[in-house]
Amino acid sequence: MNVEKIMQDLQKKHPGEVEYLQAVREVLESIEEVYNENPQFETAGILERIVEPDRILTFKVPWEDDNGKVHVNLGYRVQYNNAIGPYKGGLRFHPSVNLSILKFLGFEQIFKNSLTTLPMGGGKGGSDFDPKGKSNSEVMRFCQAFMLELWKLIGPETDVPAGDIGVGGREIGYLYGMYRKLARENTGVLTGKGINWGGSLIRPEATGFGNVYFAEEMLKTKGESFKGKTVAISGFGNVAWGAAIKVTELGGKVVTISGPDGYVYDPEGISGKKIEYMLELRASNQDIVKPYSYEFGVEFHANKRPWEVKCDIALPCATQNELGKEDAEMLVKNGCICVSEGANMPSTPEAVEVFLKNKILFGPGKAANAGGVATSGLEMTQNSMKLSWTPEEVDAKLHHIMKSIHSACVKYGKNEEGYVDYVKGANIAGFLKVANAMVDQGLV
Repeated sequence: MNVEKIMQDLQKKHPGEVEYLQAVREVLESIEEVYNENPQFETAGILERIVEPDRILTFKVPWEDDNGKVHVNLGYRVQYNNAIGPYKGGLRFHPSVNLSILKFLGFEQIFKNSLTTLPMGGGKGGSDFDPKGKSNSEVMRFCQAFMLELWKLIGPETDVPAGDIGVGGREIGYLYGMYRKLARENTGVLTGKGINWGGSLIRPEATGFGNVYFAEEMLKTKGESFKGKTVAISGFGNVAWGAAIKVTELGGKVVTISGPDGYVYDPEGISGKKIEYMLELRASNQDIVKPYSYEFGVEFHANKRPWEVKCDIALPCATQNELGKEDAEMLVKNGCICVSEGANMPSTPEAVEVFLKNKILFGPGKAANAGGVATSGLEMTQNSMKLSWTPEEVDAKLHHIMKSIHSACVKYGKNEEGYVDYVKGANIAGFLKVANAMVDQGLV
């Protein structure tokens, strides 16, 4: 395998798709050695097949606002790889959505889903529609129009979407209601559903819980824990909310949350009713965190990220490439010992290089934030079995899955000096399962 040659070819074929090319390069650099040790992968053309999606579906979504004006957005579904199970990945509604972002997310999803040990392939989808500032009726009409196109492409054994940025319980409800009407069936075709109609307990918290569980396993390798540690978190949605709950349970103190407008610093710790207030912030649909500073009388830093705050552990839970080289250097300088990604690819390649160079415990998103899709997989299982598990049962299964992911990363990422490169470990472990499945099934 010649990584540079492959990347040059992909750049010619897909110019300007920065996020997608970034995600592919990271994986290729990690798996180069193991790929070259397995000539059957080269013979079967695994690399060329796995970097391209099985199919990309694009469609227009016309919808009407409350004033009767018609708007047209673009809708997408990227079905990437289904060698080990149905395509599985969220839907993102945000103005920034484009093909590069969805391809990067879908590509990452292949390996993340593989790591969970559950039978799920990789996919992603969404629209450049912005739910912010829209009425419930407008969001409902858009979701129904979106599903009018999407329903023909998905199914409980074919492709199972979930939520992502801009797609929460409200949107999943409207999407599922329309699917049920069109398909004339009640099945587990979407995850993140309401608990009264097929959803799983603790699903909203699962990505944050799983991220903290993964960080906890990393800390154990150094004889450390969350107890008494100061934790900086970015974001304030479901992932950050779940992480804040679990960090607090494990004895840590969360001191920051952030939004597009900046971050708040609460030195006394974000716990109890303050964590509950995060839900109110999200429900306000304003996408800002400044009101927290008024509510609890703490500092707000406009247009800044929380990585300048002194902390022991950092959990980036907002969005891709939110943590750059200078942020990483500041975290290291301030004594941060562990970074665990709650979002998808929130650290830039330069930031990751800083963490690895300084031997920081660093959990990449495809491993550390796999708890969300793992619990979606558990929701699919409950739907298939027509039953519901208790919160304790789901949490125990999630905890077990995150421990298994950590063990797989250590197996493939530990070097001679004993340092674990979790990026390499996650990529190799996720890749081998999918690649071997593709070889076993032939050229399909």
